[in-house]
Amino acid sequence: MDKYYLGIDVGSVSTDLVLINQERKIVDKVYLRTKGQPIKILKKGLNKIAANNSDLEIGGVATTGSGRNLAGVIVGADAIKNEITAHAVGASNYRPDVETVLEIGGQDSKIIIIRDGVAVDFAMNSVCAAGTGSFLDQQASRLEIPIEEFGTYALKTKNPVRIAGRCSVFAESDMIHKQQMGHGIPEIIAGLCDAMVRNYLNNVAKGKTIEAPVIFQGGVAANIGIKRSFEKELGVEIIVPENYEVMGALGAAILGQETSWKKKGETAFKGFDLTNFNYRAESFECDGCPNRCEIINIYQNDELIARWGGKCPRWEAV
Repeated sequence: MDKYYLGIDVGSVSTDLVLINQERKIVDKVYLRTKGQPIKILKKGLNKIAANNSDLEIGGVATTGSGRNLAGVIVGADAIKNEITAHAVGASNYRPDVETVLEIGGQDSKIIIIRDGVAVDFAMNSVCAAGTGSFLDQQASRLEIPIEEFGTYALKTKNPVRIAGRCSVFAESDMIHKQQMGHGIPEIIAGLCDAMVRNYLNNVAKGKTIEAPVIFQGGVAANIGIKRSFEKELGVEIIVPENYEVMGALGAAILGQETSWKKKGETAFKGFDLTNFNYRAESFECDGCPNRCEIINIYQNDELIARWGGKCPRWEAV
């Protein structure tokens, strides 16, 4: 019987699940807003995958994203990988000759430099929201424009206004000022797209050699205005994969498959019925030393099943 592999990417904004077959083709995918409830949304995503694929044999599972440890404990992951590795693997699976990956999500953005199929350098920016999807969501809401249509407005003009894009507060203030001066919405949105790209290239990509092929992934890749701004600034074609929004989860699924091969087909996956359990996370601050580490406890039906967060072995034993 053929086996299938599950990749899970739990982020601050979205929780993505991808199911692939042995040829690494996507069989099913789920994209959900995390809404500050990673456990609840993860269980919802698993239910959606199970509803369509309950008769398939899962051969391996891997998790990634900021909530990868939490998700890994809940589902019984065979591998728990960071976002850089997962996104690089997902991009390389789509385009084996990829040289640069631009990834912009809801709360952070990153660049990954790949040479000969190996990630050799990367950088992330998670401090300011000016270059992320959450800021675009806020401005789309303020302008009363559906976020799905935001990028198309930018294509309606060839004369974008100059928007200060180094800080989300300054950018929003500048946008309001430009509106008060009488500039049109398309010109302002196009200017915002240009500002976001400048911010990304001057901060996240600073000092990096961006070579083609360039793949643009993450939720913001849906914004064709941002894509055009990148192409204008870099002078190269920007490739947006069909499954741009779940490339991290795709990479995780592939890593789950590779781990399963190394383990000779054995998987730690707990099965889809794990959604019947009740999980909760609690934390406390360790006072054992000046580090004051935040220790995370994960409970399943009131039983402590996992703990992490410490910089020393004091709390490793469960």
